[in-house]
Amino acid sequence: MVQRLSGEARARALAALPSWREVPGRDAIARTLRFDGFGAAFAFMARVALRAEAMDHHPEWSNVYDRVEIVLSTHDAGGLSERDVALARFIDSIVPGGSVPA
Repeated sequence: MVQRLSGEARARALAALPSWREVPGRDAIARTLRFDGFGAAFAFMARVALRAEAMDHHPEWSNVYDRVEIVLSTHDAGGLSERDVALARFIDSIVPGGSVPA
């Protein structure tokens, strides 16, 4: 079973993800991205979906036109885990130069 991050491990993980914010009232992280249009947002989501499926770890997310909102938390662990950190790092690595924080 995946373990929930706590203490120093959690602090280090969050410090390494400056584009992500903690979700109030939940043990989760979130990021909102804006793209150059619906096609770019959807293409980004498709890339994330393929990696998430391979990891067997799926984000909570929504898409409205050019905006993608992502929340990561490991339900089986009851909060933030290394799986979330790994998926967040992947997401950060593929954010195109044209996207801007929403």
